[in-house]
Amino acid sequence: MSVCDVVNTSAEKVAEIEVNDNLFGVEVDTGILHEVVCMQRANRRRGTASTKTRGEVRGGGAKPWRQKGTGRARAGSNSSPVWRGGGTTFGPKPRDYSYSLPKKVRRLALRMALSARMSEGNVVIINQFAMDAPRTKEFVDVMKAFDFDHCLVVTDDGNANLQLSARNAVGYKTLPVAGLNVYDILKYPKLMVIQSSLEQLETRLMV
Repeated sequence: MSVCDVVNTSAEKVAEIEVNDNLFGVEVDTGILHEVVCMQRANRRRGTASTKTRGEVRGGGAKPWRQKGTGRARAGSNSSPVWRGGGTTFGPKPRDYSYSLPKKVRRLALRMALSARMSEGNVVIINQFAMDAPRTKEFVDVMKAFDFDHCLVVTDDGNANLQLSARNAVGYKTLPVAGLNVYDILKYPKLMVIQSSLEQLETRLMV
């Protein structure tokens, strides 16, 4: 167990807490992190790029000119890929790029990403971040108190007002524990974890 400071929304220390080294003290393997990030990016691809083959473009039914006697090259169809407006050879077609890695690897990568941010000193544990109503300005003021320009905030599942407040703030993102992923942890240089979500993190990642 390691000891971390717990702060309030004014960036003032209010307590200390022990955090699980199996969650924030794992040895980082950049190869595993790379594999999981590539998987996430592939799974987000829409895969809708599409081109027409020579059988799908308009026209091409009649032979453009007779085989011999014109002095021009032989041609059997104006939908040939060598013609302007013809079909595309080996062009992209709609496909599914997604694939999966073992669940244990994905969990390990999440713990590695959290550990990497902790070892850099870029993890802040905040005692609470409750908001009575969605207010983007109030959210940004809290981020300014920590001097955070880009930050990922890990919330508990019932913090809807906080999620709505951060939605329009540029450079910030909130995620519930269930949606926490390696890509977003590595994308944002700072990580803010609400204290109430730590137990949920352990439940999700230490199974």
